[in-house]
Amino acid sequence: MTSMTAAVTAGLGLAAGTFAIRMAGPVLATRLHLSGRVQTLVDASAIVILCSVMASSALMNGRHFSDPARPAGVAIAIVLTRYRVPFPLVILAAAGTTAALRYLGY
Repeated sequence: MTSMTAAVTAGLGLAAGTFAIRMAGPVLATRLHLSGRVQTLVDASAIVILCSVMASSALMNGRHFSDPARPAGVAIAIVLTRYRVPFPLVILAAAGTTAALRYLGY
């Protein structure tokens, strides 16, 4: 099997799996009744997973901790987002902060 065939096969497998999971949601929603507490925990778990992925991406560079500029840029983005600054300005400020700190040698 060539690498192109393997890549196409893997892509088709992932597409089929994604479609199956998406279709299982509405089917299981009609058959499976969760209590309010369990539903709240499921909703919160999605947020926890997203936050953990964001934190690991912000703090790690492969297997090592990243330079201090990256977490500083993320912190600026979090603060500006909290104050509801428009998204393009948040991106520019975070990237500018990271670039400036890296230029200064941090």
